[in-house]
Amino acid sequence: MIFPALDVPAPRGGAGSGPAAGPGSADPRDPLGVLDLFGAPFVHDPYPWLDLLRSESPVHHDAGTGLWLVSRHQDVRRVLLDPGVFHPDNAQNAVTPLPVPVLRVLVRGGFTFPPALANNGTPSHPGLRRLVTRFFNAGRVAAAVPVIERVADELLRPVRSELDATGAGDLFTSFAQVLPCHVLMELLGIEGVDPATLIRWSDASLELFWGRPAPERQRELAELVVAFHQWLTETVRGGSAPADSFIGALSRHRLPDGGPLDVGTAVGMCFFVFIAGQSTTGQLIATVLRRALAEPGMWARVAEEEGAAEAWVEEVLRREPPVTTWRRVAARATELGGVRLPAGAQLLLMLMGSGSDPEVFPEPERMCPHRENIRHHLAFGAGRHRCPGASLARTEAAVALRAAARRLPWVRQAAGTTDTPMLGLLSFRAPLRVPVARP
Repeated sequence: MIFPALDVPAPRGGAGSGPAAGPGSADPRDPLGVLDLFGAPFVHDPYPWLDLLRSESPVHHDAGTGLWLVSRHQDVRRVLLDPGVFHPDNAQNAVTPLPVPVLRVLVRGGFTFPPALANNGTPSHPGLRRLVTRFFNAGRVAAAVPVIERVADELLRPVRSELDATGAGDLFTSFAQVLPCHVLMELLGIEGVDPATLIRWSDASLELFWGRPAPERQRELAELVVAFHQWLTETVRGGSAPADSFIGALSRHRLPDGGPLDVGTAVGMCFFVFIAGQSTTGQLIATVLRRALAEPGMWARVAEEEGAAEAWVEEVLRREPPVTTWRRVAARATELGGVRLPAGAQLLLMLMGSGSDPEVFPEPERMCPHRENIRHHLAFGAGRHRCPGASLARTEAAVALRAAARRLPWVRQAAGTTDTPMLGLLSFRAPLRVPVARP
């Protein structure tokens, strides 16, 4: 089955279902209370649960999903650095079971997703990772800065005009969400499709495979995912990509046996890179902007002080990364954090929780740019599967923040931002709006 699914039960109150009791309040025998990884309370404020997991049950079996939740920094890091015991095969499996009508849509559309990067534990992975790492190396990222600055400036002009005219605006839909897509299209040489379509395809892929959509919604999402996959397949097979483009590099790549990369794996590579380069980077930028606007004095600092934007991005990555969790599967029975795990145990690594581990980061709730050990966070993973696009994501977020703070120095958070809707997928969390206003 494509993206084999975990057995997730019916919703116990989804996002938008209203306030619910916090950890420890539902059943005195269960210190975690009712933990719903998709529920509004956890999505809007996961920190009480993450703190309780680390202190009371750092390797915790979640009855609702069947996943083992790993929350301490040292345990998460150990799993990431031991691919011999903890395999990446389940990293991109569908979280919610895909019913037969949805599977039919995917199969009829030719959708396949063989091991490529995040879910690849085969001998082909090192070479494929090197290809991506070379393409997003330090030189290319540095050369991309003028592109990011130009795109940011172009996008912020209409935002400022709207603020001048109406006194209100949204930095997510008009800026954070779209900037990474425009930049990625330029860097990868993508033509023949508009950014809005790529964003819609990418977001649909995240929701279908990492969300808990209802069956009717799953079918709608599957249609979009198929369209995305078919466009990628046609683009890869077209043979017209420039030699120095990412797709051109894929066409020249050779596997360990000397054979060329098959189309399916090349498409899988593009699928992963496009989503990571668009959606998750946009989510990071949105969170960076929102947190900077909420921190007294930070908006002016990132506009004026050298390195302030970069330091703020790093601290946001530690405390509130867009990729909040990632999965692994135990290849054999093993022990982790004093808990015996059976072979085949499905692990959910709480990356966000590990960044707030007080054993590693003193006063984790306090936003403190320039922490001495700030790069010890695990927002981009660790080891052989560490995100190869980390440098580009950091750079885009810092440039976007600095550009917004300089062009809109007087902007303020709009009233009522505590109720801002949040993206609440299993592994992705970010504000869906960054409402701002003129003072």
